[in-house]
Amino acid sequence: MKFRQLEAFHSLMISGSTVRAAELMQITQPAVSRSIAELEASLGFTLFDRVRGRMVPTTEGQLFFREVSESFKGMDRLRSAAASIRDFGSGHLKVASLSALGAEVVPKAIQDFRRSNPRVRITLQILPSAQVRNQVVDGNFDIGLAADEIDRSGVDTTHFGGFSGVIAMSSHHPLAKRDILGPEDLAGQPMIGLAPEDRARDRFDAILSEAGVSPEYVVETPSSTTTCALALAGDAVGLVNPLVVEGFVARGLEVRPFAPSVNFRSFLLFRPDIQRSKLVRDFTKCLFDLRNAIV
Repeated sequence: MKFRQLEAFHSLMISGSTVRAAELMQITQPAVSRSIAELEASLGFTLFDRVRGRMVPTTEGQLFFREVSESFKGMDRLRSAAASIRDFGSGHLKVASLSALGAEVVPKAIQDFRRSNPRVRITLQILPSAQVRNQVVDGNFDIGLAADEIDRSGVDTTHFGGFSGVIAMSSHHPLAKRDILGPEDLAGQPMIGLAPEDRARDRFDAILSEAGVSPEYVVETPSSTTTCALALAGDAVGLVNPLVVEGFVARGLEVRPFAPSVNFRSFLLFRPDIQRSKLVRDFTKCLFDLRNAIV
């Protein structure tokens, strides 16, 4: 049983005659008849009754056609996948991001990317930076965005950006009256701290320490997004990545620049053992275009 024989059988069943089947396959009518005869011989049962020059499917032929049709549906899916790979590099882009970039930047990049690639399916998962790194290393995601505290061994990294942190607070907080804040303004203030392993938190604490200020952290969270929510709802303030504040400012959150500047640094992560597909390259460009519009 050969594929060409099955193709002749499928073409004959859907077209109704050896003449039309030959046209579909772009071969001669005798070649179709010969393929059918060879297929019947290999199967051990008759697929068609020959009635007055016509090929009429037998009961066995109809049953066999159901199975062949399912196989050809799989072939159609393969052809579609091949076309997608040819046009886009792949039909599915998988992105993992830390929450700070996943809140605004990555969704906007996805929308820009989809304008040129509307048929590409995209998976976006928001994870802690360490998990983003591990998922990229394991091959579960095509591209990752993570903060600078990750272990960068085993991945290709590209510096994505450094964004100066801002202090988030509710609109009724006394510090909202200031235009810019320094370490001395935070002395004695209840504060929301990022996770101790966060490099931006380390840099922030070092600046406070040099100024003789001991931060009074009342809550700790690994996410700038959660810090914004806590600041909006309470009396504590916190250092946050400026990329997450847009939606919260619309809800009444106040943010102020902090000096000296504290950078939130981030990297793009790729598997080193896999050539980057056209999809990954195109999406990376969308990310950098947005980054360049911000900085």
